[in-house]
Amino acid sequence: MTEHQAQPENTTENTEHVLNADATEIAKFAALAHKWWDKTSEFKPLHDINPLRLGFIDEYAGLTGKKVLDVGCGGGILAEGMAASGAQVTGIDLADKSLKIAKLHLHESGLSVEYRKVPVEDLAAEAPASFDVVTCMEMLEHVPSPASVIEACARLCKPGGWVFFSTLNRNAKSYALAVLGAEYIMGMLPRGTHDYARFIKPSELGRMTRTSGLDTVTLTGMTYNPLSKVYKLGADTDVNYMVACRKPL
Repeated sequence: MTEHQAQPENTTENTEHVLNADATEIAKFAALAHKWWDKTSEFKPLHDINPLRLGFIDEYAGLTGKKVLDVGCGGGILAEGMAASGAQVTGIDLADKSLKIAKLHLHESGLSVEYRKVPVEDLAAEAPASFDVVTCMEMLEHVPSPASVIEACARLCKPGGWVFFSTLNRNAKSYALAVLGAEYIMGMLPRGTHDYARFIKPSELGRMTRTSGLDTVTLTGMTYNPLSKVYKLGADTDVNYMVACRKPL
C-alpha cells in the first residue's frame, strides 16, 4: 500500500503542461480514502511501518524545529507523525478525498499540518529551497516519471537539507512477496495495488538522485516477518527499501 499519490511532469516553455500522474492510481486510493485512519483496514501496513519510517527520518534529519514537506501525503499518517515529533509540516497530494480525510483527522489529533493540493513540480517552481527536510515515501512506484518527482524534491530542499525516499525493488523476490504474497495470498493489500513494472532498483534510484544533485548518505531495507507480523529495518533491500539523501551546501 502506498500513502503517496501521483505527481506531475516537468514543463517547459511553449509545451503543454502534462501531469506526471496516473488517474487510475489516484482513483484507486481515493476510493479507499475513508479508511486511511482505520488501523485494521487496507492501510494497516502503513500504520505498522510508520514508526520505522519516522525513526529513520528523525535519526538523520532531527525533525524538531525543522520545516518539512511530505510529498504524496495521502491521509496524513507520516505527516502527523513528523508534526508530533516537533516539525513544521506541509503535506501535498493530488487526491481530494485523501486530503479531506487528512484535514479532518487534525481535529482528532490536535496536531498542526498544512495540506495542499499541488503537484510537486509546481511547488518546486513556486518555492525552491524552502524546506529543511523533504519526504517522498511509498510513492515513486506509482508515477509515470519518478525522476521528475525526485528532481522536484531536490529543488524544494534547502542546501544542506535532507531528502528521503522509499520504494520497492524490482526483482523476482519483490514480485513474489510484494505482489503475489501481499496482494493475492495474504490479502494484506488490495489486488492491483502495485504495478511490478514500476518498481525501482536501488541502482536506478541512485542514478536519479545523483542526476538531481543529491548525495546518498545511507540505504536501508525494510523486511516483514509473516509469522511474527513484525516489520524491521536492516541490510536486506530485496523488497522494500529507504534512502536518506543530502543536498550539498
